[in-house]
Amino acid sequence: MTRSETQTAVTLRFIGSGDAFGSGGRLQTCFLVDAPSLRFLIDCGCSSMIGLAANGIDPDSIDAIVLTHFHGDHCGGVAFLLFHAMAVSRRTRPLKIAGPIGTQAHITRLLHILFPGSEKISLKFELLYFEVKPGVAQDLGGMLMQNWDAIHTAETNPTIVRVEVAGKSIVYTGDTAWTPSMLDACNGADLLVTECYHLNSGSRWHMDYAKLQTHRSELNVKKIVLTHLSQEVLAVRDSLNETIAFDGLLITV
Repeated sequence: MTRSETQTAVTLRFIGSGDAFGSGGRLQTCFLVDAPSLRFLIDCGCSSMIGLAANGIDPDSIDAIVLTHFHGDHCGGVAFLLFHAMAVSRRTRPLKIAGPIGTQAHITRLLHILFPGSEKISLKFELLYFEVKPGVAQDLGGMLMQNWDAIHTAETNPTIVRVEVAGKSIVYTGDTAWTPSMLDACNGADLLVTECYHLNSGSRWHMDYAKLQTHRSELNVKKIVLTHLSQEVLAVRDSLNETIAFDGLLITV
């Protein structure tokens, strides 16, 4: 499926809405955003190529990939997408990859580990990396990206990401415990996609539903969708107030 040249709305499709462990049989994090002049991914977990294929999405139709942090269930699929572009499709269109400081070194290392010898293949396309400092907006060409420090495993350079495209704004928490940075990131946003791995645990590294509800009235955002749910949260999802993501869910922003 290629992006429609006549598209006027901004949509977000959950290619993968799961955690790192396949809870509920869901694929790892990967969101496809289609805008009138741009198609990009927000995060790209290891199962992303499977999810794209299941949705009929040509990986070569993707213009950019935006990453929140360096855990495999959020960025591992980039190596598979790049190797496919290099060795299978022989991609010729440019590809942008944007993420926290250290993104280029991490993806380069990941590609080498998962596909040894890939460094010997000459790229037929322009591969551009953008490493975004928290609090500094980055123009990616048709899309404005900004991130904030998240509270998660420090070695992953965790961030909350906000992207603005075609007059719409999307915020994704990545993996994080509650932080006041979410208030800044969400201010006036059209859509917040937030991880919600726990119900009421007070986790140091992940969001829990009770904490989210405590701060719900402070979040200046039009719509909230919960994703990255553990088995514990999935078991009671029908009783939760917010929209629950599932693989294949399509939202018009």
